[in-house]
Amino acid sequence: MITHPDKVLFPDDGITKGEVAAYYDAVAPLMLPHIRGRPLTLERFPRGIAQKGFMQKNVGKGTPDWLERIELPKKDGVTVYPLVGDERSLAWMANQNTITPHVWTSRVPDLEHPDIFIVDLDPSEDNPETLRAGALAVRALLDELGLPSWPKTTGSKGYHIAVPLDGNSDFEQVARFGYAVASLLVARDPEHLTQEFAKADRGTRIFLDVGRNGYGATYAAPYAVRPKPGAPISAPCTWEELESGEVAPQSFTLRTMAARMADVGDLWAGLHKRRRSLRRPVAQLRRLLGDDWEEEPWASQSARRVQVMHEGYARWAADRRAKA
Repeated sequence: MITHPDKVLFPDDGITKGEVAAYYDAVAPLMLPHIRGRPLTLERFPRGIAQKGFMQKNVGKGTPDWLERIELPKKDGVTVYPLVGDERSLAWMANQNTITPHVWTSRVPDLEHPDIFIVDLDPSEDNPETLRAGALAVRALLDELGLPSWPKTTGSKGYHIAVPLDGNSDFEQVARFGYAVASLLVARDPEHLTQEFAKADRGTRIFLDVGRNGYGATYAAPYAVRPKPGAPISAPCTWEELESGEVAPQSFTLRTMAARMADVGDLWAGLHKRRRSLRRPVAQLRRLLGDDWEEEPWASQSARRVQVMHEGYARWAADRRAKA
């Protein structure tokens, strides 16, 4: 049951909590296969998007016993993440005044090995033509590496480009691959693309955010509502729609998605049937980058962190067995 369904969460549009919950209920058959088993971070707006919201990882007191969850290590303890895998869990999520669920790139029970790779194009200015060109450059390089890719709007300023993985590469290997992909793309078009994290250093360039692929990092889930006027949706689209300019980052909204779903269904439905290994693409990237390949562009995970992560898995598995 949704409490306070008449609470207005999008004041400029009059969109209520009940409407948001109804949207997530309607989109559940398309959305759940993409988020099931992934630790979830909730972006919540108890007073609506006109007021500051917050990100919540830990499930709080009063969370129903039936909600699936997983306890995972962090630097100074553990985080208990919710897992949303059915309509009831999705309704619980919406009832927390959640606008956007953000998900990991891996799933239980094998959280060490991502099953999807994400490139997030984050433009510094509103230039649709340059943004499209950047997205198509990402697709071209992935094609060159033998990797099929699927785009979706972010519901914000840019696009997410996804590659399904076979689950044989760990977080560190996938993150290193992402860094190399972004490095090569920037080398090919330094005028329009950048890896600079600080906004002040980007100028007018598009930030290629491949940091979504690290341990504990997240991206806006497919079909998620975004906390912006109009309630735009982060929705799958086709490369043809993107290339033609038919689809922009905020083309789809909570109130237009019913027609979109009826028209095209789930454009990502076949994504995980085309999972790929990174072994050959990494070897090819090494050749393309030559001396610019960075073996360790960041610090490796410590052995202790991996050990603690496994301890978290053990506790989660024991809890599942106890409730079975």
